[in-house]
Amino acid sequence: MLDLFFIILIVVLLVNSNNSFSKKYGLPSKYANHLNYLLFYHMFFSLFYGWYIINFGGDSRGYWLFTMEQVKILNPTWMKYFGEGTTFILWLTYFPSKILGLSYPTGNLLFGFLGFIGIRYIFLLVYKHFPTNHEILGVPLFPTVFYISNLHFWTSGVGKDAIAFWAISWFLFSIQQYKEKWWQASIAFFFVYMTRPHMGQALIGGAAIAILMGTDIKRSYKFGLAALALIGSIYMSTFTLDALRMEDFNVSTLESYSSLKSGLLNKAYVGSSVNISAYSWPYKLFTYLFRPLFFDAHNIVSFISSFENLLYLWLSLFIYKNWSVEALRDMPLFLKAAMVTFIPVTFAFMNALSNLGIAMRMKNMLMIYFLLFCLYLIVHKKYTLHLRSLDRKKFFQRRQAIIDAKKKNVE
Repeated sequence: MLDLFFIILIVVLLVNSNNSFSKKYGLPSKYANHLNYLLFYHMFFSLFYGWYIINFGGDSRGYWLFTMEQVKILNPTWMKYFGEGTTFILWLTYFPSKILGLSYPTGNLLFGFLGFIGIRYIFLLVYKHFPTNHEILGVPLFPTVFYISNLHFWTSGVGKDAIAFWAISWFLFSIQQYKEKWWQASIAFFFVYMTRPHMGQALIGGAAIAILMGTDIKRSYKFGLAALALIGSIYMSTFTLDALRMEDFNVSTLESYSSLKSGLLNKAYVGSSVNISAYSWPYKLFTYLFRPLFFDAHNIVSFISSFENLLYLWLSLFIYKNWSVEALRDMPLFLKAAMVTFIPVTFAFMNALSNLGIAMRMKNMLMIYFLLFCLYLIVHKKYTLHLRSLDRKKFFQRRQAIIDAKKKNVE
């Protein structure tokens, strides 16, 4: 009964907040309705995620039932679990699981609700800051891209993935409105860093660089915000090294760490293994970004991912055609920060992850921003050409008016 009460309460609160957010950001009704569709679509994936974990295994149940073998605490209490990574997720689940006694399916829905809030943040940012839309075979990419199954599957259950995705989205949403929401960015960063320290380190560095690149930020704000982000990045690097059990960030230690993780993740029970050590750098990048494809599919999740990866691959082919300095200049701050974070994280993971299943999980934190980056380049060029055509039309109209006026005077 308590499980049902919490689920109904949060669903009602989220539907109401969808409506209030829609009014605040001026979403047309056709897009406002999509927020509610996405909420229930995401709830389906929370239930599916629970079924998948129960039948095929995963860490998720261990987080909720406190059966993680790598975390052994004598006389456990709530605060004894506080720490980075795995222990932080156990700390978050302690109250709803151990105190309230909520079930694992309810836990998936609770974490899934946070994943949905992350999706909503990105949805609102795209609506507000993308100049126009783009269609493929008559289907508009916005909001269609927000129904991609991997975006929902990996953010719909108990674990690091939902928390990291939600917190990254919240951070980017907040820095886009840094004057009013800088304090929210600080809280969001806390959750990113505590869940995955290396992602927090990359995110704060990416934000600093994006702020320096930005043209829509006043110089007084720009250097102040960038300085804070850079100082924070340097300060947090010591804690990140401790969390990753590394001595420094030089090439040799990063390669050793990548090799260790590659070996640990090259297991049959976590998905489809690949021998990345034998791959060239371009093929490692291709493997991380665009596989599994259909010939790699080993279960229903990877088969569905094949369709999505084809979309990623197809849109990435338009980067060169639509790239321009003006597009990068005009790109909203949240997308600049996301892409500056995406690039080093991608190069790190493509060398560390020798398993396509794990790669799908890890890249899900930032892959939506790569997709939006490709879409932004397309719509920016489309919008620019539209403006130029309007200017050209106005020019010819003015010229014709002058000609007509001269004719009238002659007559």
